[in-house]
Amino acid sequence: MNIKFEYLYRDAGNYKFFNCEIFSNIDNLPIHTIDSAIKSTLIDGSWFYANKWGLKDLHEFKYDEDLDHNWHEYESVEATEDLPTKGDIVDFLKNIGAI
Repeated sequence: MNIKFEYLYRDAGNYKFFNCEIFSNIDNLPIHTIDSAIKSTLIDGSWFYANKWGLKDLHEFKYDEDLDHNWHEYESVEATEDLPTKGDIVDFLKNIGAI
């Protein structure tokens, strides 16, 4: 099974923009292992910088630096049969410093 990584950006007006990426899971890592590894790298248990993680930045409206922020919010990972849109989950976890 592949891994669906879901995340969002919530702007100062509480507008939410969602995205997901599908990673292959060549080593068959369990979901709970992947989830725990990701959570270990999050800012205050929820946030990360999408550009530093190699993910699409979801800012949709004009950025107001007095109100908005650059953090994206981790939502979940789950198994999926959808085809990968990114590389392997192990490479992703290494890239974000989770393993």
